Amino acid sequence: MLFRKAILDQIAKGGVTLAFRRWTKPTVKAGGSLRTAAGILSIDAIETTDDEDISAEDARRAGFPTREALFAELDGRSEGTLYRITFHRSGDDPRLALRDDAALGKADRAAIAARLARFDETAGQIWAEPTLRLIASRDGITAAEIAERVGMDKFKLKARIRKLKELGLTESLTVGYRLSPRGRSFLGQI
Repeated sequence: MLFRKAILDQIAKGGVTLAFRRWTKPTVKAGGSLRTAAGILSIDAIETTDDEDISAEDARRAGFPTREALFAELDGRSEGTLYRITFHRSGDDPRLALRDDAALGKADRAAIAARLARFDETAGQIWAEPTLRLIASRDGITAAEIAERVGMDKFKLKARIRKLKELGLTESLTVGYRLSPRGRSFLGQI
């Protein structure tokens, strides 16, 4: 479930606790959680609804000034079932603290190196460390640039870079990537 930046800003402030989506199949479930740029969202409930059941207050709680503004957004995707998703912000994304943790001990470095080796083994090619080194070469390097240099499909590479982000080694920028302090520390020590 994706949110526009303006909505994410409102979620972070606690002003948005409701979302509406048209899906052929829900991408979240009640009791689950979702990592966003605004933090971790706990999904309280998800239920089907109809357009006429959405009030002006519902639209406001979803971050829209009016029902019409909400429907203008929803009408971008007319197929699928309309869902009402209630949620609350339950904390910060733990990757934020992890990526700032640059004090890596010997065991930390070994664990990261082992994970990178497993990533390579699973993929059937060595990509993890070369990708980290390319990201280290220039803040803002794009997935397209990296993909071309490592000989990989851009979308496959983006999925793999998310694995590096899970380890706290990289950060996504508005355009491209950069190493986190943890990533710089790791590369400086190997």
